Amino acid sequence: MSRIGKAPIAVPAGVTVDIKEGLVSVKGPKGSLQTAIRPELTVKQADGNLLVTVNNDERSTRGLHGLSRTLIANMVKGVTTGFDRNLEIIGVGYRAVMEGKRLVLSLGYSHPVNIDPPEGVTIVVGKGNIVTVSGADKQAVGDVSALIRSKRPPEVYKGKGVKYQGEFIRRKAGKAAGKKK
Repeated sequence: MSRIGKAPIAVPAGVTVDIKEGLVSVKGPKGSLQTAIRPELTVKQADGNLLVTVNNDERSTRGLHGLSRTLIANMVKGVTTGFDRNLEIIGVGYRAVMEGKRLVLSLGYSHPVNIDPPEGVTIVVGKGNIVTVSGADKQAVGDVSALIRSKRPPEVYKGKGVKYQGEFIRRKAGKAAGKKK
């Protein structure tokens, strides 16, 4: 049995959980999310908690136990507090600007890079070229953040590019550092 899968999920006040055949829906102040549940698993609600249990003892079912519990827990957390991811844009002339809901990035290319966030994800540009991606769906927030980062990943010589806040970029010495006299 999965240790993660056995842990109950606390459902805070203001959050409603609807469990139907193969589908779990969660509604809260930040929105509503739903996920499909495999038939090998059962989700029950009791005493303000959600429990995910397995119906058989097969290896593949045990593998899905912890995953399904974590996905449901992330939905509950997402509709109550939400998720956010911060990115830093580093480089001379590199900048980010919001035009309505569209993010416009100047990353040293001959053209601006436009990113339209999907439904449920918001992008905010703060001081110092800090871009904050937030929303209720953890996967969607991570996907949009990865898309923004992929437009100009940080390079290892000067560190220019788009990186996650707190990400460590392993730097390389340039050609001059390897030269001996």
